[in-house]
Amino acid sequence: MSANCCCCSNHLNDDRYTRLNQVIAEYKNQPGSLIPVLHKTQQIFGYLPDDVQKLIAEGLNVPLSDVYGVITFYSLFSLEPRGKHTIGICMGTACYVRGASQVLDALKKDLAIEAGQTSGDGVFTLTITRCLGACAMAPVMMIDEDVYGRLTPDKIPDILAKYRQASKNA
Repeated sequence: MSANCCCCSNHLNDDRYTRLNQVIAEYKNQPGSLIPVLHKTQQIFGYLPDDVQKLIAEGLNVPLSDVYGVITFYSLFSLEPRGKHTIGICMGTACYVRGASQVLDALKKDLAIEAGQTSGDGVFTLTITRCLGACAMAPVMMIDEDVYGRLTPDKIPDILAKYRQASKNA
């Protein structure tokens, strides 16, 4: 791509693209470099937008379809912007039989989103997980690295309020 094309003009004042180019340069011509580049790129951008995928494909000299295929295969990669905090609600057997679906409903209602979406304020992304390894505390959810167990729908507003307040103070 030419530095003067209109599709890249927004990149000129965005240091994320400079950092992306550094990552690509670091891994260029190394076998198996696509996943590490995608991982570092998602750390930079928060997700993997279309224009970034094209730059990675061109920079690593791999087909764009390979880049997209890896992104959509691995759940740790995202094509959509994610919230500042990721909520993972466990829907494994122990959590499910102890009321995780009601907790999920409370999360969806409070956040006004469905699983897989990001709240309108950009604070939360809601995901469903299969097992968090805390079955004795079922139902369980994680927000970032924090684990919450023995959940009931009425506990959700207070838990989310803590993260909303922290986001306002940040």
